[in-house]
Amino acid sequence: MSDLAVISEKIKKCQKCVLAEKRTNAVPGSGNPSADLMFVGEGPGKNEDEQGIPFVGQAGKFLEEMLETIGMGRNDVFITNVVKCRPPENRDPLPDEVETCSGTYLYDQIRSIKPKIIVTLGRHAMEFFIPGRKISEVHGQPKRMVNKETGEKQVYLPLYHPAAALYHGGLRETLIKDFKKIPKILEKIDNLK
Repeated sequence: MSDLAVISEKIKKCQKCVLAEKRTNAVPGSGNPSADLMFVGEGPGKNEDEQGIPFVGQAGKFLEEMLETIGMGRNDVFITNVVKCRPPENRDPLPDEVETCSGTYLYDQIRSIKPKIIVTLGRHAMEFFIPGRKISEVHGQPKRMVNKETGEKQVYLPLYHPAAALYHGGLRETLIKDFKKIPKILEKIDNLK
């Protein structure tokens, strides 16, 4: 069993915080275990909780459309969330829930996958990796920073959450424009090696 599969099994059995009490399914993440791109959202919604798969609702469909614009699909990337269980009533995850879940599982997933870019989807995911910034000011701008947990340099690309673009039509074009920067950022990373 791969490291990622072991982590996934641990997530499915986890009872470390109150989010586990009301979940239907934990949502570890899915995709390529050696992906160059890792997408990290805030947390599972209703559809994700029911199916145990991240980004399967309307926001997920939009994410898939954007992946197609850069010649990729879900199987080419890894998609997960900061918290792996749905917060009740889709509320924001609480700081202790984020710390418990991501401090344990998300960093383990990052170590296993070793992505070239971590694409944060929405302000909550961005805040986890790039604290103290406003998404309206940094979206679409790659940030090369030392990962506080692994000690390794990591490239982060903060983007608006696909759901925000669905609810606020004006963000749709902004998100698509930012998304199309991904291949050039990957190329720059490859040229640095």
